[in-house]
Amino acid sequence: MGATQADPSGPDFSLGMPLADIPATGVVSGHVAGEPVLLMRRADGLFAVSGACTHYGGPLGEGLVVGDTVRCPWHHACFDLRSGEALAAPAFDALDRWEVETEGDRVVIRRRLAAAPARTADASAHPARIVIVGGGAAGFAAAEMLRRRGYAGSLTMLSADSAPPCDRPNLSKDYLAGTAPEDWIPLKPPAFYAEHAIDLRLGVEAARIDLSARSVISTTGESFAYDALLLATGAEPIRLNGPGFDRPEVHLLRSLADARAIISAVEGARSVAVVGASFIGLEVAAALRERGIEVDVVAPDAVPLERVMGADLGRFVQALHEARGVRFHLGRSVEAWDGVRLTASDGPPIEADLVILGVGVRPRLALVEAAGLAVDNGVLVDRGMRTSAPGVFAAGDIARYPGPHGEPVRIEHWVAAERQGQVAALSMLGETTRLTDPPFFWSLHYGTAIRYVGHAADWDKACIDGSLEAHDATVRYLKAGRLLAAASVGRDRENLEIGVSLRLAADGLHA
Repeated sequence: MGATQADPSGPDFSLGMPLADIPATGVVSGHVAGEPVLLMRRADGLFAVSGACTHYGGPLGEGLVVGDTVRCPWHHACFDLRSGEALAAPAFDALDRWEVETEGDRVVIRRRLAAAPARTADASAHPARIVIVGGGAAGFAAAEMLRRRGYAGSLTMLSADSAPPCDRPNLSKDYLAGTAPEDWIPLKPPAFYAEHAIDLRLGVEAARIDLSARSVISTTGESFAYDALLLATGAEPIRLNGPGFDRPEVHLLRSLADARAIISAVEGARSVAVVGASFIGLEVAAALRERGIEVDVVAPDAVPLERVMGADLGRFVQALHEARGVRFHLGRSVEAWDGVRLTASDGPPIEADLVILGVGVRPRLALVEAAGLAVDNGVLVDRGMRTSAPGVFAAGDIARYPGPHGEPVRIEHWVAAERQGQVAALSMLGETTRLTDPPFFWSLHYGTAIRYVGHAADWDKACIDGSLEAHDATVRYLKAGRLLAAASVGRDRENLEIGVSLRLAADGLHA
């Protein structure tokens, strides 16, 4: 799903509206000459901000207002209704502010206000040099937040990728389907890094960390000194070791370069075999069907996504794909690939022009293990993303942090990684902060969006409210009567409300 503009609704504020019609709480959703605007009354005045999320243009008027904040119904970005600031990823750009005028007993909005001035900060308590290892979601979010909060020290970002930080969720969705232009993919244009004095080093891989000398050494021997260090090395896709899986017709999808390679490879292809019924595997299947490619999905699972979302929702997603012509070969494990046929257990070979692997990822932990940081299926961090070493933080797919009830969790979701990066940045600057937002992700299949909030590694009950077949349902995952997570189809606001309730419950436990 690419950037769109929310359709305007409600009153045209440029024509005015009665002051008495503005509620004491909540917002009024309207527009100014067709542009969405939200109007809020508070004891100290009236405030107005743009009503389209700066992430993908989601309609904030359909979102959830909590105090002085509003959350987007599409991807749960959070904004301050007074200042417009993007408080929580996946949005980074602030909402425009609008001037609110009172004319007698009416309120009129006609003009944008100037952007809020950049923050300044007391640099005396800030680390002089910050190094970020990783050019993905967490690393970018941390760098952006550091500069936004007024950090003026040296900021270096080491990325092994060849391209600047990009919108990775889109790589398996619209971009792979050919409906998103490439200029939607970068999280920020190249000029952003120069303008904000972020020394982005592409193609630079960290080889080791010298904790005593407080430096990161690259594979070429270059040394980067730090006073605070963020490790955000992410995860790498799992390759298969069977015969033929090192052939050039076998592809992974993690980076922009991977997506470009797949797009190039399918130009002359008739059929593709996707190995793995994971979210990324099924999103790839949907994207390639949009291109008219025949797709076979091979997986050992009895039902796609059953381990993550249960059998009912898994069968629902499978039906979406089968209705578009995807062929499933479930309960089968792949064994070999000869460039033409994919051999799998318990059945005949599957012919395909190329193979795409979507069998999961593993965290990149070699660097931190060699440095001697505390590791247990991830880098162990506290709620402020601090590792066992002073001045060293970790975020994203490698971080294992205390969950809402104290249990350690490691989450491989894009928005979660971004928010962890933001928390790490604030912790580096000495702000009292902790990670309490529940994880959130979304998946898209032929225009049907599934939104999932919370974390349920396992559950003993999955309750369905509504009808999946009607694309109007919420599935709640509970254990011992406690709500852990929820997945929704066609109920975006309800998913938001569940997310807020999970966050408040976590705040209450750790107040």
